[in-house]
Amino acid sequence: MKKSLLLIACLFLCSHVIIAAEVDTALTYSKSMKKNIKAVVIKPDSYKTGKAFPVIYLLHGAGGSYAEWAKKVPGIKNLVDQYQFMIVCPDGNVTSWYFDSPVDSAWKYETYVATELVSYIDGHYKTISNKKGRAITGLSMGGHGAFYLAIKHQDLYGAVGSMSGGVDLKPFPNGWDISKRLGKQDEFPERWKQNSVIDMIYLIKPGSLAIAFECGVDDFFYKMNVRLHDELLYNNIQHDFTTRPGVHNWDYWANAIKFQSIFFSNYFSQKL
Repeated sequence: MKKSLLLIACLFLCSHVIIAAEVDTALTYSKSMKKNIKAVVIKPDSYKTGKAFPVIYLLHGAGGSYAEWAKKVPGIKNLVDQYQFMIVCPDGNVTSWYFDSPVDSAWKYETYVATELVSYIDGHYKTISNKKGRAITGLSMGGHGAFYLAIKHQDLYGAVGSMSGGVDLKPFPNGWDISKRLGKQDEFPERWKQNSVIDMIYLIKPGSLAIAFECGVDDFFYKMNVRLHDELLYNNIQHDFTTRPGVHNWDYWANAIKFQSIFFSNYFSQKL
């Protein structure tokens, strides 16, 4: 009787083993900036089976780092297991805005994230290494960066998202070190326009990107996200735009990434 109870207990425990994603810290080298840069890489538990997985590049906001998403929203590990993709969190060096600075050659974060990091991840992990297996999203500055990189590199990314994205730089001439990356707005107005997502949508090729973005209605970036939605509608560019109560904080983004994950999972599961 005791042996039977012990066997039943063992079977019960085995059936409730928690499947846990694995979190790596990858040390990558940027040839363009001549320095090592860290990135968080989250793999589903099933990664060990040997099959290739799609990848979501998840960008942090201004003042953040590569480790911030994993620390602030540990639940993203559950999303990796639930939807069977990988998440890669690059480092955008606090206020890079994820473009190559025309002012300072030491800041080449478009080249790093879209070229050097993607090449590293595809070379060191089992990934679906084409645009059908690659998406990018982020919060705030990272929302801008996701759109910016996806539009500039439509051969690399098949889907793009944004959460509370700073999709128009022009209203903030003194904000978040943007002038350090682009030069002062009153001296280089075209430069600010050329690097603002809202002024780049004419570059989107028909059917090239699956797009989903969102913003809380009490967020200071809300109105610019509504304008981006209107511009996309006017230009007949398909997209999903969602608003809900919320401000510019981690409570909102921890919830938003769940919806972004569903969108990307649906995209990855589409038949070629």
